[in-house]
Amino acid sequence: MYKTQDFNYQLPNELIAQKPIRPRDHSRLLLLNKKTGALEHRHFYDLINYLRPGDLLVLNNSKVFPARLIGHKKITGGQVEIFLHQPLKKAVAGNIWECLLGGRVKEGLEIEFAGRNKLRAVVKKNNQDGTWQLEFNLRDQKFWQVINKIGEVPLPPYIKRSQQLVSDKNNYQTVFADHQAVGSVAAPTAGLHFTKSLLKKFQAKGVKIEYLTLHVGLGTFAPVKTEKIIDHKMHREFAAVSAATIKEVIRTKQRGGRIIAVGTTSCRTLESLDFTSLNKKIKINEQTFWTDIFIYPGYKFKIIDALVTNFHLPKSSLIMLVSALAGKQKIDKAYQAAIAKKYRFFSYGDAMFIY
Repeated sequence: MYKTQDFNYQLPNELIAQKPIRPRDHSRLLLLNKKTGALEHRHFYDLINYLRPGDLLVLNNSKVFPARLIGHKKITGGQVEIFLHQPLKKAVAGNIWECLLGGRVKEGLEIEFAGRNKLRAVVKKNNQDGTWQLEFNLRDQKFWQVINKIGEVPLPPYIKRSQQLVSDKNNYQTVFADHQAVGSVAAPTAGLHFTKSLLKKFQAKGVKIEYLTLHVGLGTFAPVKTEKIIDHKMHREFAAVSAATIKEVIRTKQRGGRIIAVGTTSCRTLESLDFTSLNKKIKINEQTFWTDIFIYPGYKFKIIDALVTNFHLPKSSLIMLVSALAGKQKIDKAYQAAIAKKYRFFSYGDAMFIY
């Protein structure tokens, strides 16, 4: 059994992308044949040449919301950094969120926010797992109006900036993000390479396109810290897959097309679907669920055939996932080739197509 250290690698800091490529689809693309291990170096807009009519491209349409807030303690004025993680429940007048907090905090602490927005929060509970429960005094539309005004996109910690760029709110968002699917604190980054024009070209070629929703959580930034990978506990994320998408997955499988997941989030969602009771005699409904599926070498993929993905952090659950799909030795070789060719890594970086 592999250990976490087996998925470590050395990456020069200058290869960590700090800004996205423009246009989006002009990033580089490393193609990896998971059967032969053959590598090719192209650009992302060349992906269309490797997809076939009848293939199904599945993308995560979750929208990133500005989950990073800066507040101040009501009594002392000390700064508190807040990362909204997920809503827990509605309170009598406000609503309660699970959050990460930066600064010295304790239960009962009152937090205020700058401006005339009247937003306030009280630290209700220490969850004893690194997260806290905060109760905000606003809810629903009033809450989101303030969050969208004062919040910042929580860029990953490896993007080093003295301050966030105004353009990050658009750059760190896919062009197909659904405003009704607000809930991600990090972008499904493989989707950042797509343009509306490129998606139209796929459709014109006969490639089917469907969407699902997985709200990316803060755990996506967390490295695996256990010595043995099987001891790692994955974070839970909410997912929703429409009946139309499930039906298209089934039809694609039946006609011999490939299921191509865009991003590890789409991959994990598809692999979490319940297909045990699905047949022609049973009505297919939308599936909504929380998933904590952990995919690492030895996993047998049930749904996906290929994956569009970015380059992942050392010792992360995501590099373990791609190693499960292509084989660890092939991924090791591909990553070393990418480093040698000076590909750009991580969220704003270049892409891979594992097929």
